[in-house]
Amino acid sequence: MSYPIEVTFHGITHSDAMEAVIREKSEKLGQYYDRISSCRIVVEAPHRRHTQGNMYQVKVEVGVPGDELVVKREADLNPHEYVAVREAFHAIERMLKEMSDKRARSARRTDPGDLPALE
Repeated sequence: MSYPIEVTFHGITHSDAMEAVIREKSEKLGQYYDRISSCRIVVEAPHRRHTQGNMYQVKVEVGVPGDELVVKREADLNPHEYVAVREAFHAIERMLKEMSDKRARSARRTDPGDLPALE
């Protein structure tokens, strides 16, 4: 199933390489939960921290029926600029796996074959 993927950069220079990595990771989310309706990723430099160096934040929002999952992660801009992206996607993957597991458990509990027969 296909869902719209929106990637936005705020306060930092747009990177085609980073956008390609983000889109690739976003497309793989469907294998963890098949009812995703949207995916929005925002990469931004929220504020300048002169004592801590250049930091940036990655926010991943995944729309599912009746809910929206949101994860935010921060990392240094250099030299490990993809750390926040990786950590944000790992977190959202765990959330989607958990949601899928709950849905499967719920379906097993309501399976008519599991109910005792009425006599």
